[in-house]
Amino acid sequence: MTQPQSPSTHALHDLGVHALAQALRSKQVSAVEVAQHFLKRSQTHAELSAYVAIQPEITLAQAHAADARIASGTAGTLEGVPVAHKDIFVTKEFVTTAGSRMLKGYRSPFDATVVAKLAAQGVVTLGKLNCDEFAMGSSNENTAICAIGQDQVVPVRNPWNKDRIPGGSSGGSAAVVAARLSPAATGTDTGGSIRQPASFCGITGIKPTYGRASRYGMVAFASSLDQAGPMARSAQDCALLLSAMCGPDPDRDSTSLDVPEEDFSLKLNDSIEGLRIGIPKEFFGDGLASDVRAAIDGALKEYERLGAKLITISLPRTELSIPVYYIIAPAEASSNLSRFDGVKFGHRAKNFTDLADMYKKTRAEGFGDEVKRRIMIGAYVLSHGYYDAYYLQAQKIRRMIADDFQSAFQECDVIAGPVAPTVAWKIGEKSDDPVANYLADIFTLPGSLAGLPGMSVPAGFGEGGMPVGIQLLGNYFQEARLLNAAHRFQQATNFHAERPAGF
Repeated sequence: MTQPQSPSTHALHDLGVHALAQALRSKQVSAVEVAQHFLKRSQTHAELSAYVAIQPEITLAQAHAADARIASGTAGTLEGVPVAHKDIFVTKEFVTTAGSRMLKGYRSPFDATVVAKLAAQGVVTLGKLNCDEFAMGSSNENTAICAIGQDQVVPVRNPWNKDRIPGGSSGGSAAVVAARLSPAATGTDTGGSIRQPASFCGITGIKPTYGRASRYGMVAFASSLDQAGPMARSAQDCALLLSAMCGPDPDRDSTSLDVPEEDFSLKLNDSIEGLRIGIPKEFFGDGLASDVRAAIDGALKEYERLGAKLITISLPRTELSIPVYYIIAPAEASSNLSRFDGVKFGHRAKNFTDLADMYKKTRAEGFGDEVKRRIMIGAYVLSHGYYDAYYLQAQKIRRMIADDFQSAFQECDVIAGPVAPTVAWKIGEKSDDPVANYLADIFTLPGSLAGLPGMSVPAGFGEGGMPVGIQLLGNYFQEARLLNAAHRFQQATNFHAERPAGF
C-alpha cells in the first residue's frame, strides 16, 4: 500500500487547526515535527514581541506523548495540534504574568480549566502570549513584560504593519495566529478583547455566551464580564476549539452555566437561506470610518447573495455602553485586584516601614498606569455616597441594554456590524488619551454587557491595507448559529486565508 505523503515542513504553518488535526491523525506528519516547526517560527519572528514564555522541552514532551496516543488509537479530537495561551490563563508548566510586573515570574500550581480541557483533547502548548496588563487595554501597549527575543518591554506589533497595534487585550494571541506562529490561540473577552484584535489582525475569534467557558484559572479583571474563547484563522477551526473549551465547571466556577458540552461544528454547513441579519442603525453613524464601512457593506452584500435577509434594527442605548462599562468593569477590577498586596504571592516591595507601607509600595511598584487608573475609578464609584449614583445606575442601564438586544432578536436571528470604528492605529497614537482608547470599544461593549456570544470574521481591508472584521452577535447559546453564518461566508470569500507579507 502506498504511504500518504508528508506535508512539506515549510507548509505546516499554512495548515489550520482542522487540517493539522487530520494530517496528524492520518500520520502524514508527527506532532513532534509540527511542534518543532512552530517553535522555530516563533523564534524567527521574535520581532512581533508576541511570546512571553516558551519552553521547548515541555512542548516537545507533550508532542511525543501526543504521537504515542495517536499510535495507540487513543487520540483526542485535537491530538498533537499546537496552541498558544494568552498569559491570563494560569499554567503549571509555564510562568503566568498577566502581562504585569506584579506577577512577574509567577508559576501556578494548577492549570486553568480551559487549558486543562484543551490538553484533555490532545492540544500541545506552544507557550504563553503577551497581553495588556491584567487584560486592561485595547492596544497591547499596556504590557509590562519583556517578550522573548527582546531586551526591553515593547508592545506587540501587528503582523500586517509592524508600526501598528494588534489590538487588545488579546493582541499577542491575534498576532501569532495572523503571522502563522501558531495555528490557534486562546483569548479572553471582557469588553471586546477577542473580537477587536481578531478584526485588527484579520483572523477569526469568538466569545461564547457568558458562563459557557469556565473562568477558573483566568486571572480576573471583571468577573461578571470576563469570558474565554478561541482565536484561529477560520470559523471551522474556532468551532473545534470552542467545543473542547466549553462545558460546566460547577465545583470551581460559580458563574459556570449548567449547559451540556456541544459540538459546534455539526451545523457549520447548514444553509443560511432566509437567515435574518439585523443591522443596528446606531452602529453606522458618523463615528464609523468610511473604509471600515465599505468593507462591512461589502460583507453584508455577500450575505444577501448567500440568501440572508438584511433587516434594520435599533439598539438605542449603544452610546451608553461606554460609560456603563467603564463604571462596572473598574469597580469589579478594584475588588479583584485587591488580592495583589504582596502578602501571599506576586511582587513585594523590598523597602517598607510597616504593613500599610508595604501594601502601598507593593501596589505602586507592581501596577502600571492603566491598572492604577481603573482601580481608582472602581474604588471611587463603589465608595460611600457614590455607589447609588454611579454603580447602581450603571447596573440598571446594563439591564436595559440586555433588554434592547432581546427586543432586537424578536426581529432577527443574528446581528451584524463593525467590530471597531477604524482599522488598527499606529503604536503610540492614542497613548496619551485613554478616553480615545475607550471609545474604540463602542461596538463590542453592548454585547459584552448583555453576556451574548459574539465573533469577528475577516471581511476585507481598509486604509493602509489593514484588515477589517465584521462582528456577528447572537442570542444566548447561539454559538453554533454564529459559527454557521461565519463559515458559509468564509466558504464564499477568501479574506480569512489572506496573510501579512513576510509570514
